[in-house]
Amino acid sequence: MNSLNWHKILKNPYVKFVLNLMLILFVLYLFLLSIKLMGTSFKMFGKEFAENIIAGTSNPLVALFIGILATSLIQSSSSTTSIVVGLVASGVFPIANAIPIIMGANIGTTVTNTIVSMAHITRKLEFKRALAGSIVHDIFNIMTVIVLFPLEMKFHFLEKISSVLARFFVDFGGAKLFNPLSAILNPVIDLMKDNINIPAVLFAISIVLMFTSLIALVKIMRGLIITKAKVLLDYYLFKNDRTSFGVGVVITTIVQSSSISTSIIVPMVGSGLLTIRQIFPYTLGANIGTTTTAMMASMATANPIAITVGFVHLLFNVFGIIIIYPFRSIPIRIAESIAEFAARSKKNTLVFITAYCSAYLIPIIIIIT
Repeated sequence: MNSLNWHKILKNPYVKFVLNLMLILFVLYLFLLSIKLMGTSFKMFGKEFAENIIAGTSNPLVALFIGILATSLIQSSSSTTSIVVGLVASGVFPIANAIPIIMGANIGTTVTNTIVSMAHITRKLEFKRALAGSIVHDIFNIMTVIVLFPLEMKFHFLEKISSVLARFFVDFGGAKLFNPLSAILNPVIDLMKDNINIPAVLFAISIVLMFTSLIALVKIMRGLIITKAKVLLDYYLFKNDRTSFGVGVVITTIVQSSSISTSIIVPMVGSGLLTIRQIFPYTLGANIGTTTTAMMASMATANPIAITVGFVHLLFNVFGIIIIYPFRSIPIRIAESIAEFAARSKKNTLVFITAYCSAYLIPIIIIIT
């Protein structure tokens, strides 16, 4: 068969769909493998290493800011929470230390939105709208942490509810449905352990695999749906809060990145196609959609404690929506006020950027001290 015929076959939409599906499954396999490998490598490090990790995050406030800083740097709450799941599954990281990090990850992932809004900085009105549409997500996540962080530290209600749900899920076969994953993951893990019996190397491989697979998954999904999504995400998909929320959940679940799903609508807000009030429920849906990565990672471990962490991530966002959504005018007004100030003059824009960047120095100072 000549190259021309191969070219025609590969351009066939059904063939392209099958190839993309196979590629997605392969990348997904690599992601799940990275989670399992990470847990294996941490077990090999030994007890002393585990105690050092726990000591480093024994302060809940420090753990919260570690989550903010780590996610701000890598711009992927999916990666941060997946790493935490791997640590918990390995048995070297208690849930109590993991929860504040997950809360911080929700805040850290919103930096991308603000960066995207800066593309409108030369057009005052567009910049004001785009900035408001981007930082409303920050404000919601910060408000959620302010409310739920002290309550969780005092009563541990997220941990308790998630533990119950995890047991129920396992008992009724939810996690057992994923047992075939162990059958396809364990042979590769065992092979790597037999040939590379060095924990640090295995851990490094797991990190590279995780980031590579997540980046690849995001790129593949973006190529498949984001272009079409920009056309579809018009007024009729945002006709009410329910549809807006649903679109946020679906898009983020597919692309596995709330940074991407929320960033794609910032230019639409800036151009006036959508309003901040229309996209606010969408950002809440994105918060729910992004939890599927941690849930998926926890299922790969088949570890009830790790599954508990996955539920914590989900419930944190669910409770945040239940508490904050009835008062949605507050984060919206705050975002609009900040954006109006920043867009008023070049000096104000510089003040905002300086303040915004300085805010991320706080985690570094707290962690160091």
